[in-house]
Amino acid sequence: MSGHHHDEGHTVAGWTGCAVAVVGTSVAGVGMCLGSAAWIWLGLGVVGLNVLVTWGLHLAGWGKPPGIRPVAERGMRVRDRGARAGHPACVGCRLAGRGRSVSTGVAVSAQGAHGAQGVQGVPQPDAALGSASSESVV
Repeated sequence: MSGHHHDEGHTVAGWTGCAVAVVGTSVAGVGMCLGSAAWIWLGLGVVGLNVLVTWGLHLAGWGKPPGIRPVAERGMRVRDRGARAGHPACVGCRLAGRGRSVSTGVAVSAQGAHGAQGVQGVPQPDAALGSASSESVV
């Protein structure tokens, strides 16, 4: 059993979110059985509140970052100290303005895709020398 490296995310945020979602869906289910639109909407409101409660607990450090945590940090009562700075691949942290977004942009040089010769005989600046190239494309 020591060969297994499962991190199932047993956290305060996870269990609280699950409990609130069960209450909300149960209230909505009772509303379905009773034929009461008010109970259905109340249950759906509790489910909506669940999202905010779980997100708040995650941002407070009671959730887990994406991926596998070290064994010492897998306990349910262990608070994530890196939550304040944000997790790099976490959508919830990015929505809160935390974390570092991964840039996938491609840098384009000053010469562009055509090189130093230019387009249709127009000389382009030489990036290395800072002067215009005197050659043109024929």
